[in-house]
Amino acid sequence: MIETCDVAIIGAGPAGANAGIMAASQGCHTIIIDEQAMPGGQIWRAKSEAIKSAPMTPEIIDGDKLRVSIAESNLTHIANARVWQIERELDEWVLHFIINGRSEKIGAKVLILATGAREYVQPTPGWTLPGVIGLAGATALMKRDLLTPGKRTVVSGTGPLVFFVASEIRRLGGEVAAIVTPNSRADWLRALPSMSYRIDLLRRGFVWVADLLLAGIPIFWRHAIKQIDGETKVQSVKVTKVGNDWSPKGPAHLLEADSVCLGHGLQAASEASQLLGIDVKYQLELGGWVPEVQEDGITKINGLFICGDGAGIRGAAAAEIQGKLAGLSAAKSIRPEVNSSNLALLNSYRRASRFGMAMTGLSIPRKGFQKLITQETIVCRCESLLRCDIENEIETGAATTNAVKSGSRAGMGPCGGKYCQSTIAKIIADRENQSEEKIAPPTPRPPLRPVSASALSGEFEYTDLQIPKPAPL
Repeated sequence: MIETCDVAIIGAGPAGANAGIMAASQGCHTIIIDEQAMPGGQIWRAKSEAIKSAPMTPEIIDGDKLRVSIAESNLTHIANARVWQIERELDEWVLHFIINGRSEKIGAKVLILATGAREYVQPTPGWTLPGVIGLAGATALMKRDLLTPGKRTVVSGTGPLVFFVASEIRRLGGEVAAIVTPNSRADWLRALPSMSYRIDLLRRGFVWVADLLLAGIPIFWRHAIKQIDGETKVQSVKVTKVGNDWSPKGPAHLLEADSVCLGHGLQAASEASQLLGIDVKYQLELGGWVPEVQEDGITKINGLFICGDGAGIRGAAAAEIQGKLAGLSAAKSIRPEVNSSNLALLNSYRRASRFGMAMTGLSIPRKGFQKLITQETIVCRCESLLRCDIENEIETGAATTNAVKSGSRAGMGPCGGKYCQSTIAKIIADRENQSEEKIAPPTPRPPLRPVSASALSGEFEYTDLQIPKPAPL
């Protein structure tokens, strides 16, 4: 017999954790499974034990409050666990996960997916050099261990995260060589009306930019990285001006640096929801392909709910509130007496969503940005496939992501295509002269995460072998 519960939740970020707290408060036996050691997700990541005495940030403070709330609730938190398969058996969800090197499973009446988002980094010549890290990865590094990406860093990308990362590098004693963003000042001005829904966050953003300007750090508006150079590590970066569609134009400008932070927005991690039969639709304002889900987390499949960035990129504030809404919906599906209608909570979610979607809009790369991906740029890192390899496959008639994957192995490596398939879809759309919404994401396949054979079969000991007695002479 496997352990069973009322509500199982995958992900302990702002959405999943709040969903769990809410469901547990309604009398549901609730279990949260998360890959991290501590709840909070990427945005509210806990500091490592080695730096507990370091100064607190707003994200750490909010995360600590959440972790206290979880500790004070009656829900169960399974940490350092990676869900690799989800099955439906009769009227119960069965979750298979790896923990302590072994595969375990639990059953649940109701499942909430709070799988969050993944970072999109557009491939750039030289982006595989040591010293290059994603903006989200750099954020995690600094929050968890107070370590900077390098001694002298170029911070490049779209949306607000570039300014946060640059500000944090300065706060931790690192040097920011420059900020490079294809966004313009006018882009930010157009976003201001929607950003006014969160004056506190808007004010904080102004502080980041003011700090950087006062420090004399150059901000290259309407620019992008053209190439990252170095033999065995990052040594310099070439940046170029971009047009309104973010196509490169003009000569390159050289910056000396030993590290680069690079990122171009977030995308919903929807593989699990797709695997379970949830349709996805293309909504550019939410980061691209997102699962079909209602504001309160309800999906077309009974007993399955989705919340947070895994339902579309709306930001941490919206994810937190939608988690509460999904937790109420899940509890009501088990306990009909639960009142899941909460107009005030729903209105708060909609206000927070407006702010988050404005940030998402600033982060989405424009069509001309792809011209920065040269023919010799690595697109699929796992299989070492260049852009020309992908285009050669398209030339053979592979007009879908599934076809390119089948013919070239793009996306069949350890990452499962999570970091290359979006770029491949953009390349297909460009070559076939179609819009990106016409190029569907590849069909997800189990396992959701890499799993070793030993984790499935258990520990192998030679002493367990039954060695027959020697034959008589």
